[in-house]
This record gives sequence, structure tokens and C-alpha cells, in this order.
Amino acid sequence: LKTLPILPGHNQQVPHTRPVSLSTGSCVTVKGTPILPFINDPQLQVDFHTETCEKSDIAFHFRVYFGHSVVMNSRECGSWKREIKCNNVPFEDGKPFELCISVLDNEYQVSVNGQHCYSFPHRFPPCYVKMVQVCRDVSLTSMCVCN
Repeated sequence: LKTLPILPGHNQQVPHTRPVSLSTGSCVTVKGTPILPFINDPQLQVDFHTETCEKSDIAFHFRVYFGHSVVMNSRECGSWKREIKCNNVPFEDGKPFELCISVLDNEYQVSVNGQHCYSFPHRFPPCYVKMVQVCRDVSLTSMCVCN
């Protein structure tokens, strides 16, 4: 597997976007820390866009409401589709995290700190994904793609 670092360094600004090429077997890893206490309702958002602009379709939308829930969805032709919501939120207040999104044949599998937590079925073929965007209330340490 080839590792392509797309955000070297520490404490990078968000939102952060990078062009990518995904296929079955790819893995996107995001490392960071929530910048606000959970009592202030911070969020983390990772979007897999089908073009290199923010207004494009979103093949996979992953949003963490720290301390509350995780929402997964997709956006097609400007419309959000059926949302999947999970109340299992394994992130810890003020602690660094490692989020790994693995591309499997039929779904994305999401792990937090090495533990599989979520699955989301493909609504677009992974090869349609052209850009990853990370945003919201996190201090971003690194992001890389393994193909």
C-alpha cells in the first residue's frame, strides 16, 4: 500500500480540503483534537466530495456532534438523502483522536482510535470521490490517504 500524506505537520487550519482518488482498499485517516469542551457542543465533519468544489455531491458525509451523536449521509443534486444517526460517540473530551475511514466493496467502515464503530453503505461508487474536506471544531494534526 502506498501512503500519500496530504496534510503533513501539526495543528493545521480547518476547513481543509485535498484532492484524492479512492478505490476499494483505500483508507483516509484523520488525526486531531476537539478544540472546545463537549459542553459547548463542538463538531467534526468529514466530507467525501465527487468534485473538487464544496457545492458538489457528497458521497459520504460524516459529522460528529461530540458528546451526543454521529450522523452519516450523502448529498445528491443539492438534496440530502436518508440520514443514519448513531448515539455511540467514542470520542473523549479534550483528548486526541484517530479517525480511520476504510473503503470496502459495499460500504465505508469508520474506526475511532482503532475500534470499528460505524458502517455506511456506498451510495456513489468510491471512484467518484475527488476531494476530502475536514472542518468544524477540531485542531487537525494530520490527514493521510492510503491506497
